Amino acid sequence: GMAQAGPAGDAGLGPAPEGAELAAVIGATVPTGFEHTAAEEVREKLGSASRISRDRGKIYFEVPARSLPQVHRLRSVDNLFVVVQEFKDYQFEENKEDALKHLEDLVKKLPWTDPLKVWELNNSLKKKKTKRKKHNLQGPASREKLSDGGEEGGADQNTTNAQEDCAQNPVAVEPAGGQDTETSQGVTSRNGLEEEEEDNEAPEVKVGAQAGCESGSKAGDGETGEGEEKVLRFRVTCNRAGDKHSFTSNEAARDFGGAVQEHFQWKADMTNFDVEVLLNIHNNEVVVGIALTEESLHRRNITHFGPTTLRSTLAYGMLRLCDPQPTDIIVDPMCGTGAIPIEGAAEWPDCYHLAGDNSPQAVKRAANNICSLLRKNESKDSSTALGVPLDVIQWDICNLPLRTGSVDIVVTDMPFGKRIGSKKKNWDLYPACLMEMGRICTPGTGRAVLLTQDKKCFAKALSRVGHIWRRAQTVWVNVGGLHAAVYLLRRTAERAEESRPRW
Repeated sequence: GMAQAGPAGDAGLGPAPEGAELAAVIGATVPTGFEHTAAEEVREKLGSASRISRDRGKIYFEVPARSLPQVHRLRSVDNLFVVVQEFKDYQFEENKEDALKHLEDLVKKLPWTDPLKVWELNNSLKKKKTKRKKHNLQGPASREKLSDGGEEGGADQNTTNAQEDCAQNPVAVEPAGGQDTETSQGVTSRNGLEEEEEDNEAPEVKVGAQAGCESGSKAGDGETGEGEEKVLRFRVTCNRAGDKHSFTSNEAARDFGGAVQEHFQWKADMTNFDVEVLLNIHNNEVVVGIALTEESLHRRNITHFGPTTLRSTLAYGMLRLCDPQPTDIIVDPMCGTGAIPIEGAAEWPDCYHLAGDNSPQAVKRAANNICSLLRKNESKDSSTALGVPLDVIQWDICNLPLRTGSVDIVVTDMPFGKRIGSKKKNWDLYPACLMEMGRICTPGTGRAVLLTQDKKCFAKALSRVGHIWRRAQTVWVNVGGLHAAVYLLRRTAERAEESRPRW
């Protein structure tokens, strides 16, 4: 694999120790429950082994800094950061003032140099991307209309898990276990949705000619003309989970932030920052990092959001569970805005992806998302632009216009009964769907990966169709703060009885 650093000076990135290649320990947030899927993808695409955090929804892996472009192409990760330092067993003082003072003192001792080089390299990659596609950007006004509500659970929560990580506002949450978890950004929080790029990486960060890394260049207070060196703006985001701490995430962000400001002579700015320093505290684990993504990557393929648009990362994890093989026919009978089949067509182009929904509004949105994807493919290189092996149809999910036994894989996000439909309706819908999915899937080899929050109802429905489907795996996930489950089902060899006459 590529885990070993290449020959000295390979990346040409200035003075790493004794001419060794600049390496980066990358932290990635992933949908909870899909940590192993993400680790597999990292091993497959980057050749690096991952460590799965005890704090669910995160993995860590080491790569040479020159592999950053490949890191950004990972499909299982929501947000990326470079690790400055990690403390496995940090002893917090009982007294609040002492504990906070200790965190402040830490700033001077941390090995910032290489992670900041990685951050700078990451920036130059983002700049290159942005220059290429400035003309594609829509104005913010037209963006607003598109995001009607984001996914199940509100606009763009970078929350892999509401319990660990409560959205973008500095408020405390009391999760079920009485365990105390919260998030905060220094003083105020970032407002609204960021501009969304055409591509997966975040928007350009404007940094002057010289980023003034260690030296904290003092040029007035950062109001310099373009091209001159400028003082960097930063903010600290603190996520804290655990019930043993004497301080809040707000206090930690504030004091740690003050020390960062003093150390680098950077300027604090909650909304218009160049550098986002992350302070993650999970019981006795402390990780200091620097963010490498601004807008969560999971919004990558979708431009038209419905009320329950699924994160692309979760769609990817679900698809990977069914291990698609070339020429497989993959159907999403309740596709909503199309997150699953769009992700499927992008990542498994040798399969045929069929999406349908009983809502005309959903089918329209899915079709718009597919058009955007086609346009994106064309703009990359119109001479070789292939069509996308994906179709969208309006249909009755309990009476699919598909031949018995003709489908290899069904992957779908079942209605939760929260925003769409109702729990009561699910009791009839779920068994009928499972029967119909069983009918269209090939006996013996067919499989289904289904996401639902209505676990009681699903279990009951499954027990009624045990002759057709057997459960092979369950992954517990968190969707916009709702506890949900992804079930991998395998189709038994039993032939499906025709529920109605066929022509």
